[in-house]
Amino acid sequence: MKQNLSKLIKNPFFLNFMLAVLVTLILIVLTLQWLNGYTRHNQSVTVPDVKGLSIGEAAEFFRNNQLDYTIVDSVYTSGVAPGAIAEVVPAIGSKVKQGRIIFVTINATSSKKASIPDVEDLSYRQAQALLQARGFTSIEISYIAGTYKDLAIGVASGGKTLSPGTLVPIGTPLQLLVSDGGGIYTDSLSTSEPTPIDSEEETWF
Repeated sequence: MKQNLSKLIKNPFFLNFMLAVLVTLILIVLTLQWLNGYTRHNQSVTVPDVKGLSIGEAAEFFRNNQLDYTIVDSVYTSGVAPGAIAEVVPAIGSKVKQGRIIFVTINATSSKKASIPDVEDLSYRQAQALLQARGFTSIEISYIAGTYKDLAIGVASGGKTLSPGTLVPIGTPLQLLVSDGGGIYTDSLSTSEPTPIDSEEETWF
């Protein structure tokens, strides 16, 4: 028995086989240890609530939680201070791995603006759709004296008629002036002069 075992141990094929098995086991152990460290197994942090903070203020929170961040976009939100963080992805309170990149959206310093289109002699539905296509969100239909019913006459805001081409923040409350078909329209409102622009495309300020 001992003689057979001795012959087996001295067999080159057996020695190579055992060496291959040993190397394979070592590689498996090292790989598992590397994966455990790379994925930070069972190590997670909570995305901090940094909404409303400046990037400088939020950077400390990210650093303390071992997180990285990058600014990906800017939007305008009335409920957040200009230049402050408006949104983060993943969401606040989410559990993420240490070192995760948090995507930050910053609040723009001013509201997006768009030019008032020429709506005169359009149906009020066409005029309303045209204003909405420009991005205006607060539009009230105001019927006034006019010859042809439901025909758009103009656009006003704050007691002033807005000339076509005037740049206005898209959140501004607008009145779409529409003929009631009961008489002749006379403009009793003051008129604002259009802001000089190169085109009627929406502009950021």
